[in-house]
Amino acid sequence: MAGVPDIDLTGAEMLRDPFAAYARAGAESPVARLVAPGYTFWAVLRHEEARAMLADPRLETNESSYQRPGVPAGCLPYMRTMSEMNGAEHARLRKLVAPAFTPRKAAEFGPRIERVVEGLLDELPGHAAPDGTVDLLAHFARPLPMEVICEMVGIPAAARPRWREYGVGVQAGHGDTFAQAIPRILEDAKAAVARGKAEPGADLISQLARIQEEDGDRLTDTELITMVWQLVLSGQTPTNLIANSVVALLGHPGQLAALRADPGLMPRAVEELIRWCGPQLLTIPRFTTEEIEIGGVPVPTGAPVTAAIPAANRDPRVFDDPDRLDLGREPSAHLGFAHGPHFCVGASLARVQTGIALGALLRRFPDLALAEEPRRTPDPGTWRVQSLPVIL
Repeated sequence: MAGVPDIDLTGAEMLRDPFAAYARAGAESPVARLVAPGYTFWAVLRHEEARAMLADPRLETNESSYQRPGVPAGCLPYMRTMSEMNGAEHARLRKLVAPAFTPRKAAEFGPRIERVVEGLLDELPGHAAPDGTVDLLAHFARPLPMEVICEMVGIPAAARPRWREYGVGVQAGHGDTFAQAIPRILEDAKAAVARGKAEPGADLISQLARIQEEDGDRLTDTELITMVWQLVLSGQTPTNLIANSVVALLGHPGQLAALRADPGLMPRAVEELIRWCGPQLLTIPRFTTEEIEIGGVPVPTGAPVTAAIPAANRDPRVFDDPDRLDLGREPSAHLGFAHGPHFCVGASLARVQTGIALGALLRRFPDLALAEEPRRTPDPGTWRVQSLPVIL
């Protein structure tokens, strides 16, 4: 279509620097077509249009986008998460679980996150290689979210090494490792739900089990177990956010110095880091239920549509000097956690966890430095590093 650029999702340019690729396309058109072998998506590139699209009821998520090849049939009822639901069904489940994920609840959980963070940082020097380098991704950013989820859910300490293995398996989202991890993680999730109901405590499962609306509505056991599974999958976001943030801060010594000088800047810094180097590049696809226009461009019925988060979050129509990392920037309506009905329910927890992790890391290791320039994993959906070797 004339005026609508095509972007090769598997091209070297996109994999090397998606921010620049999306910026060039966004200067040309509010939408682009993302092309890869076997499929084409419509991508919304500008902030205003992306925000509107994500809240438009004429676009719905589609269960066919979440097929899990190789996952045993008995596990499939637990694989359908809120991300795949629309309308009243989605609203009902979100209304039941949202009270457990408010900013206040996340803040209250902060001291427990701090204990997990400090424990992992205590262990870091012991992971140093003979040359003194430590892989911060493998030994801090990756295990942290899983430890936090286990702490939230109420997984006993003895079982947590297994859950770390699960985290590696589910992080891919597909493939043999993923499929093999699912039955094991569901078995432990079922045990956690049973324990939370039989021996209620302060953990999340116990809280969710107690949730009941005035009309008698409550989460079913299947929904509870599925919620644990969803937390495991979506709760991995801080891994790449923390790693990306460390790379960004160490690459901008002036900004790093400002943050060290004023720890109270951390909440604003987290928002700017999510905007500037958030790991999620594309929102979950939504499908048009009728022909619509996005930014004046007609999009046909049944078309998959996604928001290109880096493009929206660096839209010069909304953000001054958008390519500049500015930890003092006024809080913005970035789309790092999407928008609309499917706004990330765990956003508050991710924010608190990231802030605590970065704050403790910078405080404990004032001479922290990159050992080498990190290599990026070529992934059109996620901006992430393969490893993060640092000198403590």
